[in-house]
Amino acid sequence: MNAMELGYSFCPNDTFIFYALAHGKVATPFPIAERLEDVETLNRWALQGRLPLTKISYAAYGRLREQYVALRAGGALGRGVGPLLVARQPLNSLRGRKIAIPGQNTTAFLLLSLHSQGFEPMEMRYDHIMPAVARGEVDAGLIIHESRFTYPQHGLQKLLDLGEWWEQQTGLPLPLGAILARRDLGMETIRAVDGAVRASLEYARAHPQETVAYIKQHAQELQDEVIWAHIHTYVNEYSLDVGPEGEAAVAELFRRGEAAGLLPASHLSLFA
Repeated sequence: MNAMELGYSFCPNDTFIFYALAHGKVATPFPIAERLEDVETLNRWALQGRLPLTKISYAAYGRLREQYVALRAGGALGRGVGPLLVARQPLNSLRGRKIAIPGQNTTAFLLLSLHSQGFEPMEMRYDHIMPAVARGEVDAGLIIHESRFTYPQHGLQKLLDLGEWWEQQTGLPLPLGAILARRDLGMETIRAVDGAVRASLEYARAHPQETVAYIKQHAQELQDEVIWAHIHTYVNEYSLDVGPEGEAAVAELFRRGEAAGLLPASHLSLFA
């Protein structure tokens, strides 16, 4: 049987979750071939329908509901997990400011667009943002992933925690990323994949040290404390199953995006 491609990011939460799946430690309905890329590359590929299974930003999923459906397992939602806006010094306003962003399709950019208007987005890969801010090439940077734990090392300060803002606005956890399956795979196959993803995460939780070499092979930050802080922050009960509260959070993100004219409307089911 031909392998089916699964795209996910280099980040420790993804490599932790998918270690067992990628290494044949759990049963799968078909062989899996992993494709590791930064999340904005995966977002763009999904907009082209390139991969049958892929990690994606929830903001990008909001534009793809006709082609893809989200798995219940493997995603990133939670509290205290939001993107941060950082700068070298305080800014009175973002209007007219050059802001480095990790991609036009990221949830981070959608959140900042819901929060503020009038800034000039400068798109760059997520791990290039903090050095660009530190060099003064942009006024501020919107950071995600491991950067949440390391920005003070670059001489930067936090201007805004968009996760905090979201939770204050909605009382809901923040949806960051999901695992999508193309709807043309059929619901039986999609639910089998969902079960395999959940089993992969359960294996990683039972054998955490076994995952370390694979995680460090791909991580931007190699310090153990940063890696495990990242995993403990982004891998939680919503990663095993999005649950009713997670579903409500995703629906609210899409509702706000649609109301602001940033996302198209869709009436299809959000989760498999």
